[in-house]
Formats: sequence, structure tokens, C-alpha cells
Amino acid sequence: MRRLLVALCLLAATLWAAPAFAQARSQLGPLCTTDTTPADQMIDACTKIIALKVFKGEQLATVYFWRAVGWNKKGDYAKVITDATEAIRLRPSQAVYNLRGSAYYDKGDYDIAIADFDDALKLGPPSGIIFHNRGNAWRGKGDYAKAIADYDMAIKADPKSAFSFQNRGISKAALGELDGALTDINQAIRLDPTLPQPLINRTAIWRARGDLDRAIADGSEAIRLAKEKPPVNIMTPPNSVLISGYIHCALSYEAKGDYAHARDDYRATLAIVASDAGSKANQATAKVRLSLVTDALTPIPRDAPSPTTQPAPQTGAAPVPSPAPVALGKRMALVIGNGAYAHVKALPNPPNDARAVAKSLRDIGFAVTEGVDLDRAAMQKVTRDFLREAARAQVALVYYAGHGVQVDGRNYLIPVDVELKAGIGMTEAMIDMDTIMAGLDDQVRTNILIFDACRNNPMAPQVASTGANRAIEGASGLAAPTSLGAGATLGAGTLIAFATAPGQVALDGEGANSPFSAALSRHLGTPGLEVQQMLTRVRAEVVSSTKNKQVPWSNSSLLGEVYLASK
Repeated sequence: MRRLLVALCLLAATLWAAPAFAQARSQLGPLCTTDTTPADQMIDACTKIIALKVFKGEQLATVYFWRAVGWNKKGDYAKVITDATEAIRLRPSQAVYNLRGSAYYDKGDYDIAIADFDDALKLGPPSGIIFHNRGNAWRGKGDYAKAIADYDMAIKADPKSAFSFQNRGISKAALGELDGALTDINQAIRLDPTLPQPLINRTAIWRARGDLDRAIADGSEAIRLAKEKPPVNIMTPPNSVLISGYIHCALSYEAKGDYAHARDDYRATLAIVASDAGSKANQATAKVRLSLVTDALTPIPRDAPSPTTQPAPQTGAAPVPSPAPVALGKRMALVIGNGAYAHVKALPNPPNDARAVAKSLRDIGFAVTEGVDLDRAAMQKVTRDFLREAARAQVALVYYAGHGVQVDGRNYLIPVDVELKAGIGMTEAMIDMDTIMAGLDDQVRTNILIFDACRNNPMAPQVASTGANRAIEGASGLAAPTSLGAGATLGAGTLIAFATAPGQVALDGEGANSPFSAALSRHLGTPGLEVQQMLTRVRAEVVSSTKNKQVPWSNSSLLGEVYLASK
């Protein structure tokens, strides 16, 4: 970015020589157009210059550009986009398109960012910085081949670009090329040993390889560097590097079983102000995992039953066995089937569905935690136990059958004892699907979530009446997820599948199983069938058996082929 500022700096130098600006040029001009000026002073100076109404055209565009730079320093990307757009209207330039594209990237709007970087490249000579930034956007979209091609161009233009080597390494890692990824990231560290970012990314590679001591060492050093010398690149979102360092270090400690250090680093992650989409996703994960490790550190009362003891049966809840310790790299699954609802229409098939799916998963080597007809306390416990153990899993699969509902666009799974009444905390009585997804969001794990939870739902009227005084909107079926996480890498990612399309209603079925779960349990163990191909077969069977009344739906950020049964 700094090279792209040179032309704008030269233009800015001529602005303050204008006679009409004589009185203010000694103060406002340099404050507005010097990239080392603190953000608030830069914004204030540029705003005062704009208010003078002295400049027009290209000169005014330059002032808007620099105010956008100030907003970018503060992480206010909406205002960056507004000012950059005005600058483009007045006088398009490579620097302005690059700045606006970077703001869209930080907001997670990758397609718009790519369009801006394309326009920037059309306006001037090839720029390694713009190729690098467009590579970031391709990487955000999950198109790692195009990202690598752009990083190649960036490295060709500047062979000493540590960030381009680093990000090319991240992209290679996403495609499962860990050796190539490590080579690139090591080169980034050699080029600039003071940068924390390459160390953070090497932390993820060590964790993927199971070398947790190296992961912790790299993560700790990255945190030290980020504190000692915070990144000054105006294109780096405020606090994003430190947040990333803490979350990666915390995940490494947790995978090792050092919950005390993990807890401290999760708390540190949450204590920092986040500005960009990636940092906010990291904090969502930290919030869930902090709760989990805090539970693990809580002493068990002396008169409490042993954790390995089967809990006593509860009314409306099946006994839930405590999960066995999970070895690093294990494939594990949580399977829940709720049908015996006490206050709404019971569903006969979910318990059968859960048992069938659990058997299919065990047959192909998954360690399965199974729960049937769980009340809220039991469902919350088994879910939290599973999320805690997933810290050391290579593949984590969640299957749920039963009632589900969307409220304000968020999906909730419903325990068998839920009784919704007007005036009570409705969502607190259910299990938030977003919390499960945040708890699983990680760069080194494959996550598969399957929900047969959109059955003909008798709870919609209650949702509507309960939410009448709280501006809560209830709708039929489940909502499409707004995100599949922060953008997992290293051959991992997330796949989420629903028994039917978002907002639509699935069938419970007339036999012992629902149409979706019956097809799923039949195809789950097919050897050599990639998971998305498996779901395609399930979809075809469900469409056929329901005479087009039900069409299963899935969305994926998986970064490679995943085989549940032996390839």
C-alpha cells in the first residue's frame, strides 16, 4: 500500500501551495495527508479541509482518500467505503480502488473487493500490492488456486514480500500441501523475523501435525511480538493480529489439555476490541471455548458422583454417558434424537433415527456420544462435553433429529421439556445452533453438521406469540446459516446439511424413520464415497421417496475431499 500512496503524496504536496489555502496549509494539510498521522487527527484535519470548499476534482478526491485512510486506521470500514467512493467519483485511481477493495475485504465482501482490485489493476501498471490484496480476497472466497496465482505475481514483483510468502503458504496449507506451506511460511519468517503473523500461521500448521509444543512456542512468540510492536500497516485491521495470536495459542493449549493457560488466552482474546469480520469470528469461538475450559477447571464436589459414573435416569431425559477421553486426531460424533416432547406434539421417529445414524457412524470408526429424548439440562451437558472433547478431534460430526425452530434468523434445537410461554426467555430454553458452530470453528478440524430438525413444527404459533413483545420473528423450517465460520484452512472446513431447504418443512415419515435419516443411515457407510457425493445420493433418494415434497439442502466450506468411510 505504501508505494501506492506515493503518487497521492506528491499530489498532496501541491495542494497546500494553493493561495486560497495559505492560512491553513501549515497545519491542516500535512496532518491530513501524512500516513503516520494518528487516525483522529487525520480525520479531523481532512474534514476541516473539505468544509472549506476550496478544492474540487482531483484535489478534493485526494482529501477524501486521506480521510478514508484515517477511517481505515480506526477500523470503520463503512466510512472508508463512503469516502473512497466519493474519491473515485471525483477522480479514480489505483490507490483509491485498492483502499476501498481492502475495506470490502475486511468486511467479508470478497466479490466486491475482487471487482475493486480488478479495476485498480486496469488503471495503472501491474502492482505487487494489488495482486497480493486480490489474492487475499480469493483466499477469503476459498478459491486457493487463484489466490496462489496472485501471490505468485506479488512475489515476482517483490521477492522480499514476507506477507506474500506467508499468504501463499496459508493457501497451500488450505489445499493440504503442508510441506509447501511450511516452506513458504519459513521464508516469510526469514525475510522478517519481527512479524508475528507468519508465526501465527506456523502455529496452525504445527497444530495440524499434532506438534503442540511447537505450536505453543510459536503462538507465544507471536503474541510477544504483536504487543511489543503493533502492526502499523494501515491495511491491517486494528488488533486483528493480537486476537489471532491469542486464539491460536489458546486452541493449542486446550488441545494439549492445559486448560488453565487456554482459559487465560481465551480471556485475553475477548478483552481486545475487534473491528474486522475475522476477529469477531475468533472472539465468538473464544467465548464458547472459554466457557468449556472453565467448566473443565471447576473442581468436582467431594460428594458428587464420579465423572465416569452413569448419571441417574431423569424424567424426560435418557441417561447421557460421559464421553471417553479423545486422542488427538480422532473422529468423533454427537448424535441426538428428541421425540418425546412433553408440551408440544411428540415425534415418533427421531429416537429411531438417532440410533440408526449412531450405528452407521460406529460401524465406520467414529467414537459416538449418543443421546435420546434429552431435556434441556441433559442436552446442554452432552453438547458441551462433546465440544470440549472436539478440541483434539480431526473430524467432528453433529447429527440432530427432532424439533427445531428459527427465531430472528437464528436456529435453535429444542429439548423435550421446553414449554414456551409469553413473557419468558424463550431462546434461553433452547440450544443455539450458532453456539455449536462457533465452538467447533477451527483451522485444523473438519466439521460436519447434519440437522433433521425442520419437521412439521407445532411450535411456530408459540414462537410468534412469545416474541410479540420482543420483536422476535419466528418462521417455519430452519434458516440458512449466515456463515460457515471464520474461514477454516489446512484441509479442514465445515459442511452443514439440512433435511430440507431453508425455510421449508421436512417430513417425519410414516415408517420407523424419517425419509432423510433413513437415506442418510443407508449411505453413510458406503466405502469410497466422498461426503458431498454421499449427500447428493441422500438428496436424490429423499426427493424420490417424498415425490418431490422434500429436497435436502447443504452448504460447504470444506477445502478438500472428505471420506467418512474408508476410501
